[in-house]
Order: sequence, then C-alpha cells, then structure tokens
Amino acid sequence: MARPGYEADRFSLVLRPWPEGQPKILTGGWDRSVEEFTWSGDGKTIYAAADDIGRLSLFAVDVATGAARELIRGGAIHDVQRVGDRLLFLRNDLAHPDEIYTAGLDGKAEPLSHVNDAKVAAADVGVAEQFSFPGHKNETVYGWVVRPPGLAEGAKAPVAFLIHGGPQGSFSDRWSYRWNPQTYAGAGYAVVMIDFHGSTGYGQAFTDAIQDDWGGAPLVDLQKGLAAALARYPWLDGDRVCALGASYGGFMVNWIAGQWQAPFRCLVNHDGVFDNRMMYYATEELWFPEWEHRGPYWQFTKQHEAHNPANYVDRWRLPMLVIHGGKDYRIPETQGIATFTALQRRGVPSRFLYFPDENHWVLKPANSKVWHDNVLAWLDTWLRAPAAAK
Repeated sequence: MARPGYEADRFSLVLRPWPEGQPKILTGGWDRSVEEFTWSGDGKTIYAAADDIGRLSLFAVDVATGAARELIRGGAIHDVQRVGDRLLFLRNDLAHPDEIYTAGLDGKAEPLSHVNDAKVAAADVGVAEQFSFPGHKNETVYGWVVRPPGLAEGAKAPVAFLIHGGPQGSFSDRWSYRWNPQTYAGAGYAVVMIDFHGSTGYGQAFTDAIQDDWGGAPLVDLQKGLAAALARYPWLDGDRVCALGASYGGFMVNWIAGQWQAPFRCLVNHDGVFDNRMMYYATEELWFPEWEHRGPYWQFTKQHEAHNPANYVDRWRLPMLVIHGGKDYRIPETQGIATFTALQRRGVPSRFLYFPDENHWVLKPANSKVWHDNVLAWLDTWLRAPAAAK
C-alpha cells in the first residue's frame, strides 16, 4: 500500500533481499490487490489470492518477472498453504460454504472434504449468474443475479436488490454468513447485486473512483445495473423491488430514499450513514471520512455535504426498516436513530430494530436469526401482501 489513510489501496508483493537489500515491488504491473500468499518450494513462484472480476482466485506470480497468471479460478479461495508439491486451501462460492481443496501446481483442484455437501443438497439453493452492462461513463460494470429455487417457468419473483458496504468491497462469488443472497432466494426472492464504481477486483482506478463521489457514479451504476438485470432476466418482477444495504450500503439506501424512489416498494438500512457531518465527528475511524471526502469536514464542507442523505429528508416516502447495533462505533447508533426519527416525523411507514449487544455487524447466532426474521418479514409485508400491489 502506497497511500497513507486509505484502507483500499492496492496491496502489492514487495521483495527485499536479506538482510540489507533494497525493497522491490514485484507486482507493480499487476492491477490487482493481493489478499494472501504462500511460496513455492523452490522459491521461484508465489501463489497469491486476489479479487478478480467478482471472484477470489488463486494466481501464480513469477518471482523473476512479477508476471501473474490465473492458476485456479474462484468462487472464493483462501487460507492457501503449500504442502510438499501440493496446494491446500479453502474454497467456497455463492452456492456452497467452505470445503477443503487440494491442487497440484498445475492448478488442477479437487475437494478433499465434503462436510457441507449433504446439507447443501437438502437445502433450497438458488442458481447464481454473473452479468455485465455499460455503467457510469459506459464503463463495464459487473453484477450477479440469483434465481430463487423452484420458481415456475414463466413466473416472476419479487426482487431483493442488495447493495454492498465498504464502499470498497464486492458482492462476489463467495459464501457469507451475514449478507448471503441464498437467504432471500430460499424465501422466494430473486436477488440482484451490483459491483458499482468503488468495488474491488476490477483495477485500482475503478476502486478509487468512488472517492468524493459516494452518491454519484455508484448510483448511476445501480440504476443501470437494475435496469439491465430486469431487461435480461424475465423472471425478475420489476414492480416488486426492495433495496437493502449495510454500512455504505445503508448510506446508499438513505441516498436512494431521497434520489431514486420510483422502482422500489421498500428499503432496509443496516448501520447506514444518515448525516455526513455528524458521521465525521462521531466515527472511531476518523481517517476514513477524511479520505473519502478529501479532508476534514470544516475544510471540505462542500465535499462532505454534496451527497449527504440528511439534506433530502423532505423527499423521503418509501417504507424503511432501520437496523442498528448499540456497540457500533464505526457508524454510531445515533445515525440509525436519526434515520428513524426522520421517517417517523415524515409519516413514512418504518420500524427500528436495535441490537444493544452488537457492533457494526450482527455476529451472535441468535441475533442473526432475529435480524433475518425481521428483514424477511419486512420484505413479505411490502412485496407480497395484497396492499403492496396498490
């Protein structure tokens, strides 16, 4: 990483001859960010995992030249170890939790464990598909759709439109125990997820593009991405859509409430930013808003206020479920309380779900069940109930 204060800068492999040699950036010509790595036995190759176009794949990096080639394509490959002349790693994807895999140095992989196979086979698992479309400035943007299992031919499914956090993150081909699209697909909802400008795995310039533009290019990508998905997949019901997001995704839900109401019947905001001004002064991660909005609030007020959801509350009308954790110091609970207050004073149908013992994420299993039960009930209320059709 080269830029102080920027958590999403590119992670490069750097070699330094021991003990007094000069550091050399090995992967400076490779526009991907290394997440983890391990050495080959002969020291001529480094095996590195990196996000790449919606997957966490494994690459072989030539130590002599720095050239990287894809060795094993994700899903999501992580915890890579070399054992003799074999590689050992964990691998998951949107349809299956982690299993242990082994592979030869030629990249031919096979599962070593089958811990989750029976449970996955017994579950209703949706089929995921990646797609692309021209997004902001006609640059190629990628997304995923998940078709709910058992959807009859010719039928349409209501849509859960998931917006990832970070904002420098990705909804990629990986399993999650928090924001898992299979949760919604298994309940009968189609899922659409867009890796908007600012997402990781598409080159550093694409990731950097969100700086000082939180509500600009990403919103355009989300709008174009949803439109592209609705046009391409006839089983998506464009008249029954709910947008859901956490952290930056929660910010975007609040931003959508004031900027892009038309396609949505409801919203779900988990630990999202309501007021950029108070976010700056209250977060424990002070360096973060200074990078994202160019500097301190008092010096860069215009940048902080340019995409501030609090400035557009007068436009809010979409029903919203607001969720927040009492131990969230990243985006403090007052942001969620303020969101709910604005909705209530506006007379907008809304609920506030509060977890006093959770932080920025809901991690306790019992709380996770409460979270999912309430979120799915909210979707059912606004996307399935007869009144929603009005």
